[in-house]
Amino acid sequence: MDSVRSSQRLKRYVGALISRKAGLIATIIVLVGVWTSWVIGSRLVAPARQVIGQPPIEFEASTIEFESDSGALIRGWHLRPANSQGIIVLLHGVRSSRRMMLDRARMLYEAGFASLLIDLQSHGESSGEAITFGARERFDATAAVRIAKQIHPGQPIGVIGVSLGGASAILASPLVVDAMVVESVYGDIRRAVHNRVEARLGPLSPLASSVLLYQLRYRLGIDPSELRPIDRIAKVGCPVMVISGSDDIHTTADETRALFAAANEPKSLWLVEGATHVDLYKAEPHEYRERVLEFLFRSMEKPAR
Repeated sequence: MDSVRSSQRLKRYVGALISRKAGLIATIIVLVGVWTSWVIGSRLVAPARQVIGQPPIEFEASTIEFESDSGALIRGWHLRPANSQGIIVLLHGVRSSRRMMLDRARMLYEAGFASLLIDLQSHGESSGEAITFGARERFDATAAVRIAKQIHPGQPIGVIGVSLGGASAILASPLVVDAMVVESVYGDIRRAVHNRVEARLGPLSPLASSVLLYQLRYRLGIDPSELRPIDRIAKVGCPVMVISGSDDIHTTADETRALFAAANEPKSLWLVEGATHVDLYKAEPHEYRERVLEFLFRSMEKPAR
């Protein structure tokens, strides 16, 4: 009987020890997830400044600077071909700069469009304390459109925004422009964060995503509900072209279709076959030129404003 009792006590002790170890392991996993997401969050919102310098000499171009409606000082380039037939505001992706948009600017220049390439706040040579995924960058888009109208009065105006730039343009809408092209734009910041974290952390993604979204409020004072371009795209008020990669795991094809579905007519959708979350101009330069220029010429032929 004593041996039976001893065996039972030993089993209970071993069970309790295993339970404590499991609890310790679970606690460690949670802490690692929280720490990892905090580090990722710090990197995501940190400014991505760099020296840009003068515009390429191949263009008739000048540097420009103006104040965003958020108070940030925005710097950029104005490219003006002879006898320009309109101007396009070019808004780059996250952690990039106006240089990312040079291929598009060259395409537009050759087609007779002027362009205004800017560094969104906290990028390139523009001021700013944090990247806010469109919450503050939308004010840069608003100011850039206003400046473009001032330097090209009476001419049609369009916007091409990539990722962060596209989200900023949509969140700023209505911008009162004649055409808008948005590329690889998330529909909802919650889903965007989940997609990106899942690609890196797998099973830890739900916890890490929650911590990242909490940081929006804690670090930046931004509620995730403010970052839903899918709720704003119907306010664009002009023809809109939605582009993304068919194999993009950051902004999935389903999310892109949902964003497109939420837009009003006239609208156009292009899922670039086989492309991921990359520069879609570089992925398909010939087809990009053909599709985007056709859309711009058609939409801006008779400016509505």
